[in-house]
Amino acid sequence: MRTLLALAVLLTACGTATSTQAAPDPAVVRTDAGTVRGSVSGEHRIFQGIRYATAGRWEPPRPAPAWQGVRDATAPGAMCPQVGSPYAPVRSEDEDCLFLNVTTPAEPAKPGARRPVMVWLHGDGALGAGHYSDARRLAAKGTVVVTINYRLGVFGGFGHPGLADGGTYGLQDQTEALRWVRRNAAAFGGDPGNVTVFGISYGASSIGALLTSPGAKGLFHRAIMQSGETMMDMPAGSMVPGLEALPSFMWRPKAEIAALGEAYARQLGCDSLACLRALPVKKILDVPQIMNVFQVYAYGNRVLPQSPDEALRKGRFHRVPVLAGATRDEHRLFVAMNYDIQGKTPNYPKLVREAFGRKAPDILRKYPVNRYKSPSIAWATVLTDRMWARATHEQNTLLARHVPVYGYEFADREAPMFLPLESGFDWGAYHAGDLPYLFEEKDTPLPPAQRALSDQMIGYWTNFARAGDPNGDGLPTWPRASSGTLALEPGKIRVIDYAARHRLGFWK
Repeated sequence: MRTLLALAVLLTACGTATSTQAAPDPAVVRTDAGTVRGSVSGEHRIFQGIRYATAGRWEPPRPAPAWQGVRDATAPGAMCPQVGSPYAPVRSEDEDCLFLNVTTPAEPAKPGARRPVMVWLHGDGALGAGHYSDARRLAAKGTVVVTINYRLGVFGGFGHPGLADGGTYGLQDQTEALRWVRRNAAAFGGDPGNVTVFGISYGASSIGALLTSPGAKGLFHRAIMQSGETMMDMPAGSMVPGLEALPSFMWRPKAEIAALGEAYARQLGCDSLACLRALPVKKILDVPQIMNVFQVYAYGNRVLPQSPDEALRKGRFHRVPVLAGATRDEHRLFVAMNYDIQGKTPNYPKLVREAFGRKAPDILRKYPVNRYKSPSIAWATVLTDRMWARATHEQNTLLARHVPVYGYEFADREAPMFLPLESGFDWGAYHAGDLPYLFEEKDTPLPPAQRALSDQMIGYWTNFARAGDPNGDGLPTWPRASSGTLALEPGKIRVIDYAARHRLGFWK
């Protein structure tokens, strides 16, 4: 009897201890390197400034060293070095910048279930940071969203004869971040076996590189590419007035990048890597255009053995489903920045002749200036069709030979301008105009019609992350790219003939 009574008392005590044990703090997560404390607000848990790697100047990234105690994760980490631009007046001189941010739903996933993970690569290879992208609306659809910092400009794309993998450091950072996700997604309720990498502009082009980089194999399972330049070349004067034609927008042979690095080293007064690595960040940043010149990736090395455009043409890429597209009026933004915002009017016939030589008369007949609101719109339309649409169509066609591909065109010509640019210019569906439809822009709230389109796009993107197919309840049907391209426009999402809309038969 005494034994039974003692056992009853013991069981009661254990039960009491169990019932009063504090529930886990949802703001605290243990990563493989240490514990972090984020913030819980409303429907979300947000963790900012988590160090995923460290790296010396022009050295490969290494996983973040372990730490003791609980690190604060309620504020962003330092941005990578950058000088900003007229439309983004930011600056950083901090090379200790390899941080990421995680946004999840506040409500725990169902027992045994894990959420799809979406890893965002921001655009612009010379400025930006992960924390500028507010991922709460994407996470509210039941995803874990990771936004990252990676090295930019000369710190990410610099090459030199003494650097074996020069011109790839930003890409190596992105790959290391994906390795961090594989190790740590589960701690945040995510599924390391269901990772979607998505990005815009330079970030989308980076995904073109990741698709062909041996080191990225198996680190992601789906890809979303928004306005990427993977297959794009540059006619003369297309991006910058007076700039000669280039066979590729993004990719350069490693020898070319190394030679460019040597030229800038001499400009900085250095004849060795040791000298370059000892320079203050400020001295490097103050060299005119040095951040923009190295907004490319080098190939012919361990990280990128082959130019990604050629790799795609040969079918040499990681087999994952792809969602990819561009905006209807991609190049209006660049033409306006080169001309209209500066109070200039482009000489349309002269620009066409310089860019296309003997083919100029045919182009001027196909795109007569009197058909458009201005010479700027005419020139922008030529370049949108010739550069962006042609490259996007080729990319999607090549990918679709091997994997499921869903093509889109963001076609909202009433999209609000979220950049601080004022000119009275007709922006149309401009480059990156779709960004506020996925990530909340506090200073540019979407009107009701645009908000409704935003909800649909977020539905498509998160459906694709979940299952490799954007289709779902309440959304217009999205066919695979072989059956047409989905035009995304408020109130009239529909399938279009993308090649016909952008006169690709003419450009072929």
